[in-house]
Amino acid sequence: MNRNNSKDDPELPLISHLIELRDRLLRVVLCVLLVFLALASYANPIYSFLAGPLLKHLPENSTMIAIEVASPFFTPFKLAMVLSVFIAVPFILYQFWAFVAPGLYKSEKRLMLPLLIASTLLFFIGVAFAYFVVLPLVFGFLTTAAPVGVAVMTDISKYLDFVLTLFFAFGVCFEVPIFTIVLVWSGLVTPAQLAAQRSYVIVGAFIVGMLLTPPDVISQTLLAVPMWWLFEIGLLFSRWFVPKPEAADNALPAEIGADSIKKSD
Repeated sequence: MNRNNSKDDPELPLISHLIELRDRLLRVVLCVLLVFLALASYANPIYSFLAGPLLKHLPENSTMIAIEVASPFFTPFKLAMVLSVFIAVPFILYQFWAFVAPGLYKSEKRLMLPLLIASTLLFFIGVAFAYFVVLPLVFGFLTTAAPVGVAVMTDISKYLDFVLTLFFAFGVCFEVPIFTIVLVWSGLVTPAQLAAQRSYVIVGAFIVGMLLTPPDVISQTLLAVPMWWLFEIGLLFSRWFVPKPEAADNALPAEIGADSIKKSD
């Protein structure tokens, strides 16, 4: 009897955590599905709005095309599903916060919740920057760079993949201030050390821009330069999150005391 209890007791917390995780994942899936059902009937107008930056720069009498048979039907619904996930991001982050919050210290809770909110806003700002600034400039350049006699007619599914790639790249790269603050707050680096590596950060920003964006100089530069500026912003704010040395000082006497006890034994 005692052996069975000793085996079962450690498993109970794990099982309860897994059940809670399952419930929260189901809530996330349900939320995304509800938003998708609300957007499904507007899938075609939403796609037309997304295609606006390209349609404005297409030559006269040029249109978008659909190469695959079912792409006129599935592509707008794919966009609606992705948009449903974007809209549900605050709820998804709240479920993540509610799951991990009980295991955090008070200081970690005070920092983590603002970081989650700030990271969400920065991601949406990055997506908006890509749509309203980057896409018009990119398509304005690409449509005028087409050789004479070449009709610019983009496939709707290829266009969606292109735009979603840009949205994801800019959304993630606009999280640079959060990454910088977390690195300093965790004690891995100091603001002075990050400032000393500024030249490497600038080069790395252009390399990331080259890898994450389409092969044109405009989108690469429009991603690399904001990443550099966001790094400078994160570096400025990270000075307020430098770990205080009091924790290390308080832990030192305990370690010395433990060592002295061992020696005395």
